[in-house]
Amino acid sequence: MDDALMTRRAALVAAATAALWNPLQRAEAEEAGPTELRLGFQKGSVNLTLLKLRGTLESALSRTGVKWVEFPAGPQLLEALAVGSIDVGATGDTPPVFAQAAGKPLLYVGTEPPKPDASAVLVKAASPIRTLADLHGKRIALQKGSSSHYFLVKVLEQARLAWSDIQPHYLAPADARAAFERGAIDAWVIWDPYYAAAELEGQARVLATSRGFTNNNSVYLAAPAFAERHAATLQRLFAALTETDAWARAHRQEAAQRYADFSGLNLGTAYRLLERRPPSPVTPITPQVVADQQRVADAFLRLQLIPRPIRVADAAWQAARVATR
Repeated sequence: MDDALMTRRAALVAAATAALWNPLQRAEAEEAGPTELRLGFQKGSVNLTLLKLRGTLESALSRTGVKWVEFPAGPQLLEALAVGSIDVGATGDTPPVFAQAAGKPLLYVGTEPPKPDASAVLVKAASPIRTLADLHGKRIALQKGSSSHYFLVKVLEQARLAWSDIQPHYLAPADARAAFERGAIDAWVIWDPYYAAAELEGQARVLATSRGFTNNNSVYLAAPAFAERHAATLQRLFAALTETDAWARAHRQEAAQRYADFSGLNLGTAYRLLERRPPSPVTPITPQVVADQQRVADAFLRLQLIPRPIRVADAAWQAARVATR
């Protein structure tokens, strides 16, 4: 065998070996994807919502049916993921921490850049609450296990208040808004678009945004078996989401109108939501986000709000780690 042939054969063997060890390459080589991709989303998941409305994912996954399932918040979405009702979904930083601590099966597979201006502590316009320290003893609404939960933890730390110094009311966004409007709570910790709606309708005053308290990361979670079998499908999903984000920034008026029509929110609220968002391409999960998530988990453990310590890296997608080395 001549040297050229030996060199070529060695290169082919090396390439085949690399493909075997790289889940992304191996998945790309497989022609058959899932017969259906079940996606969980929330109204605050702008990229996913607009991707649904544009229908471009269905074109990109021509051999895979796409089913869209809407949830009021991240904890409910991850319950559905845990019982096998959906394959992939997006939440804020806190829901996967609670889910992992409860032993629920999930993998962090993707992320968007931080959105530190997209959440706020709201009080009524005429409220006597003027500083974070004024939250002492107050009734504060939040979705338990949501990004608002961690945001409030950090707010209380800065105000030098203990969790026991407030009266938390665990309410889903719609219920919290109703309680806020009728004065049954003193403050509301919430994210967009609910934050934008309350702000623009003149019912609320912003006591603090999440900037300086938390990165307010958005993460994509998948069922472990789905992620390991269908890495290529996830990569195509991320590409479609990134393209949708670029489209929304280039076509702000159309994006706002489509979002408003779907959500039932007014056009001004949709514009406010979009203008607060930084460019938000979707990438595989990163070491930085894993580190951020570990800080969230450690904070809840110190407060004994989760039952046991967790190692977030154990739930980070192996394929993503290989790809980013």
